Amino acid sequence: MQKILFALSLGFLGVILAHSAAHSQPASCAQRPQVVERLETKYGETRRSVGLASNSGIVEVFASERSGSWTIIITLPNGMTCLVAAGESYEAISDAAPDGEKA
Repeated sequence: MQKILFALSLGFLGVILAHSAAHSQPASCAQRPQVVERLETKYGETRRSVGLASNSGIVEVFASERSGSWTIIITLPNGMTCLVAAGESYEAISDAAPDGEKA
């Protein structure tokens, strides 16, 4: 259930942010290879999860287990990648699905 709620939250967030990014290009957007390279080299973050937003944007979570930093990005159909959120204290959780639910 938590996985489903998390996925829905990312989807809604992606739609909202993609809508905002479509109307004005914030300074926190660039081509995906540039964004990924910066996350890897400056912050030591690697991709941890990925999902498809309802607007066909790709939402990804990058994180570093070493430093605990994390970043959520969305790549729009036009190829532009935008920062959604970033923070600290990343922790991977692998909860078992409650009885009767699929993981």
